[in-house]
Amino acid sequence: MPTLPAVSTIAQAIQLSLSPVFMLAGIGALLNVLAGRLSRVVDRGRMVEALHPGSTGPEHDRHVWELRLLDRRISIINAALFLAVSSAVMTCLVVALLFVAELTGLHIGDAVALAFILAMVLLISALVGFMIEVRVSLHAIRIRAELLEHRR
Repeated sequence: MPTLPAVSTIAQAIQLSLSPVFMLAGIGALLNVLAGRLSRVVDRGRMVEALHPGSTGPEHDRHVWELRLLDRRISIINAALFLAVSSAVMTCLVVALLFVAELTGLHIGDAVALAFILAMVLLISALVGFMIEVRVSLHAIRIRAELLEHRR
């Protein structure tokens, strides 16, 4: 009959996994923000798509410009979501590896470290994607010059 791990061994594994678990909470918050932004961009895209067929001239050009911008934002957000989810999966793998190593006595510190580094690189990439999308979204807020003319 196999021996069960000591309570202290399990407690130590839980202590080791606390930092990655906090990281998972942060990634969850980022995923929530990204999903919210994606939802708003998709809603705006549907609205502009509905206006597009009935527009002409400069108004039509503005709709096409905005649809292109919204399409770019959707792509960036999707990439950031993929990277954030990938980071979360790698972080879960880190936690699992920590428990496996602690409970079995395997010396897989290098694998755990590499998995954590990859999780961080993926998270950093997701945050950079988020930053880029925010910058791109600022272009959508441009106020047309004809609306800014002051009366004299």
